Amino acid sequence: MRTISQIASEISKDWKATSKNGVYFGAVPYLQAMSTLNLPNDRYGMDSADSIVRYFLANASTYRGVKAKELKAELKTLMNIK
Repeated sequence: MRTISQIASEISKDWKATSKNGVYFGAVPYLQAMSTLNLPNDRYGMDSADSIVRYFLANASTYRGVKAKELKAELKTLMNIK
């Protein structure tokens, strides 16, 4: 199982490479926070990894494609999000 930061790094690279507009500005702060997290019970300041990942997923609707679907599913599995 990979860490949240490893998944975030791959998302960032792929999203920038596959989108003409780059990473959606609403997802940027959550992606940056995820880059500092390793495990589902980690915290970023006062925020839990769970809330950061959920907010990221809510703001990542413009990140599309096969790879995007796989990476979002990996995050959901890691965080035990249905």
